[in-house]
Amino acid sequence: MATVIRFSRHGCKKKPIYRIVVQHNRAPRDGKFIEHIGNFNPIKGSETLLVHRDRLEYWLSVGAQMSDSVRTTLKPKLKEWQASAPAVEKAPKAPKEKKAAAPKKAAGASKKAAPRKSPEA
Repeated sequence: MATVIRFSRHGCKKKPIYRIVVQHNRAPRDGKFIEHIGNFNPIKGSETLLVHRDRLEYWLSVGAQMSDSVRTTLKPKLKEWQASAPAVEKAPKAPKEKKAAAPKKAAGASKKAAPRKSPEA
């Protein structure tokens, strides 16, 4: 089942409030959804963007795709989360050892036929 993270519009005329929901990609915009993971109020500004980070990361890890409008709205929030995350240092790589070159065998001399035994009666 293909899932998408998108906005679902609520509120009244000219005063929208959006829910950030996980839906099947063929479901209608305001229709049945799998999970409600956040809210966004565009009238009051971006500080009213509330998202459950753990649920968003879960759905992205299992293959849900964000819609374009959700991606652009969440971009500052995602950058903030990355900046606040502790830096993970990678272990230094060990220097590669050079392998000793093995002598190459001739193509015809690689396998010799075993001598045949004569049947004794």
